[in-house]
Amino acid sequence: MPSLAILIPIFNHDVRPLVAELRAQATDWPGNPVEIHLLDDDSTQEFRALHRSLAALPGVSYRELPANVGRAAIRNQLAANAQADWLLLLDNDSRLPNGRFLARYAQALTDAPATDVFIGGTTYAAAPPADPALRLRWHYGRAREARPAAARQAAPYAQLTVNNALVRAGVLRRLPFDETLRGYGHEDTLFGLALAAAGVAVRHLDNPVLHEGLEPAAVFLEKSEQAVRTLAGLLRREPGLARVSRLAQLAARLRGAGLAGVARVALGRLEPGLRRRLLSAARPSLVALDALKLLWLLRETQ
Repeated sequence: MPSLAILIPIFNHDVRPLVAELRAQATDWPGNPVEIHLLDDDSTQEFRALHRSLAALPGVSYRELPANVGRAAIRNQLAANAQADWLLLLDNDSRLPNGRFLARYAQALTDAPATDVFIGGTTYAAAPPADPALRLRWHYGRAREARPAAARQAAPYAQLTVNNALVRAGVLRRLPFDETLRGYGHEDTLFGLALAAAGVAVRHLDNPVLHEGLEPAAVFLEKSEQAVRTLAGLLRREPGLARVSRLAQLAARLRGAGLAGVARVALGRLEPGLRRRLLSAARPSLVALDALKLLWLLRETQ
């Protein structure tokens, strides 16, 4: 088997359980030791103190950055420092749902040796979180992100996430993440477009990680609005994004029909009620979230 390096950027989250799970499965990667590269993106001292002992573990590299560089740049730095043939990208708030995670990736390389990128997917806990503030993020993840491989493979570049992606090292060095993207969100969207343009083979697998880090509803709404602003800026720079964004397609149809202004005013009047519903409901409506996203995009692109 080719060699493997697991790349995990850290930001204010305890990554020790994930590292322990990965080290326990390292023997399932035949033929070569597994490297684990950890890079802290200016977390608080509390989390840095938690993680410094990880550097003493065999096969683990732990470093700290003096200032936050963002989601794209930190992944590029991790990739630049890894010498392995394949790079496994994981977020620090992931967990492994079972003991066959690395074994399934090793089998995938054997089954599809010409593939350059494998996407394992994401899953969420079956039961809703006890804290009602976390249920919007959990509900959104279960409904929109936890999709089987067959559904994702139908649009392989549009359904790509950089959390839980196994990438041939040469591909990531040839097509690095866009470090000009400083706002929140859509680094995976741009990466998918770059892979599609380069004709890189992508295969989706049912090998998910468990997304453990659920944000409170207020934080998730703020991040969602930031992601829409990022999308609006990218649409001005990369018009091709409209082909893979359903939200952008809907906004374009409204503009084409001369209804964008009417929709913006109507949704603006509904905005306070939509926010209240999302922040207070035990089972929040994703239709309300979609309406807010459309409003935000129409405001940014008027």
